[in-house]
Amino acid sequence: MHPPAAPVRRRDRGSLARDLLALQATVVAIVVLVASVVAYARARAAVEEAAEAEAIGIVESLTNSPLVLAAVSGAEPTAVLEPYVERIRADTGTSFITVLAPDRTRYTHPDPAEIGRPFRGTIAPALAGQTFTETYTGTLGPSVRATGPVLDADGDVVALVSAGITVAAIGDDLTEALPGIVLTALATLAVGGLGSWAISRRLRRQTHGLGAAPLARMLEYHDAVLHAVREGLLLVDGGGRVQLANDEARRLLDLPDDPAGRPVTELGLPAELTALLTGQQLTVDAVQVTASRVLVVNQAPATQGGRAAGTVVTLRDHTELQALTGELDSVRAFARSLRAQSHEAANRLHTTVSLVELGRTQEAIDFATAELALAQRLTDEVVAAVEEPVLAALLLGKAAMAHERGVVLVIDPESTVGATGLPGGDLVTIVGNLVDNAVDAALEGPPPHEVHLLLRAAGDTLEIRVEDTGPGLTEEQTHRVFDQGWSTKAAPRGHHDGLGHGLGRGLGLALVAQTVRRHGGRVGVRPGPGAEFTVTVPLRAPAHQS
Repeated sequence: MHPPAAPVRRRDRGSLARDLLALQATVVAIVVLVASVVAYARARAAVEEAAEAEAIGIVESLTNSPLVLAAVSGAEPTAVLEPYVERIRADTGTSFITVLAPDRTRYTHPDPAEIGRPFRGTIAPALAGQTFTETYTGTLGPSVRATGPVLDADGDVVALVSAGITVAAIGDDLTEALPGIVLTALATLAVGGLGSWAISRRLRRQTHGLGAAPLARMLEYHDAVLHAVREGLLLVDGGGRVQLANDEARRLLDLPDDPAGRPVTELGLPAELTALLTGQQLTVDAVQVTASRVLVVNQAPATQGGRAAGTVVTLRDHTELQALTGELDSVRAFARSLRAQSHEAANRLHTTVSLVELGRTQEAIDFATAELALAQRLTDEVVAAVEEPVLAALLLGKAAMAHERGVVLVIDPESTVGATGLPGGDLVTIVGNLVDNAVDAALEGPPPHEVHLLLRAAGDTLEIRVEDTGPGLTEEQTHRVFDQGWSTKAAPRGHHDGLGHGLGRGLGLALVAQTVRRHGGRVGVRPGPGAEFTVTVPLRAPAHQS
């Protein structure tokens, strides 16, 4: 046979990380492109504004120059102005500077052939005494120009000055800024691409290479399982905070809302259950008693990537099973007592027959009727005092069991109980555990080993009082006797402690207290030699069948 092949880890081709990387790369590229276009447009606007400011500065400088005013007022303005203006144009890098007469006749121009010809452009605002700017197509092509008036001493316009920079020259200046824009865009694109790749790589590790569809299916299955599973499920992190609790866990723990994110210590759970959950130790089938339920708790460490991430806790409702177990224990005890009585009856029958064969007829009759009267008396006491069938059967079984162990169960003559309306399982839990505990305690005391039981229904309250002849409890012990896990002795191996059914010692009295509180009753214990437990439970009207 060939060894099984190692499982191949399957990756989804359309992984979420890859899809996100493609989406991020597209977004980054679009953002960089838009930013580059905006940067180019702003750079162009800035160059044009700079050109306009430069043209205005040149025009205002020339219009206020005494040399220009004197030249345009003289006989040969061109001869004076042409070299002067051209020198300024060369120094400033301006495309053209033109001085012209109010009738548009040019005095100066970079192209000597254009001198004396009409100026092309708007001059009306300048003739009105204003300096303005415009973009106009003249002899040198489209240009950004500024035009202003030259005023004499009387404020009359005697000439105009126009300076401008061609659009082509502006384009050259913009071209010089373009490499910076391109480099910035490429750097931004590279940084964005690397960041997207790093995020995608981390996301790929966290999602195990799965795509959006598989993740969505996993989430749906996860949600469906949490709602459908009939076990309570808790995820507790390393800090003792609940990270997840399904519907069943909230029901079993009586939590009003979702406890996710809350510390376990703030959930109002019993102290022992809280200590178990915060201890985060491996736990298998630990029985925990809450205010209203008996729970079986399993807890195991959770790991993520080889690191501890808290614990996974499962909860199973054991309440009904505990009640059935108690009833089963009672039936088993009753069956054992019947077998023992059958064995004793056979012995007594053999004894009686032997006495008859020996001719001692009267002694045989006395021996047989005495044993019968003792058994019948106990049965009559129970039946006369207790009308509840389940409770009567329980007491007969417990009496036989106590007799086998050398303890006498004494039913108080004042006992009288009719139909209680309480569930039979709860009666078995309360009375069965109290009697079992009393029998164990009586065996630890000196003879006679006795347990006294009073069952009395007075008005709408059922009173149960169980007293033993054992060593009793101290005042300090009475404060802990109903705590789960507390006991005055170690349970013998294989011993089934009442409804505990071998699941751990110190559970029976905790179940008694839980059951009594669930029915709105009270339970107390008297310290001293011969402990006495008293239970009062409100009665319910029994259901009548139609």
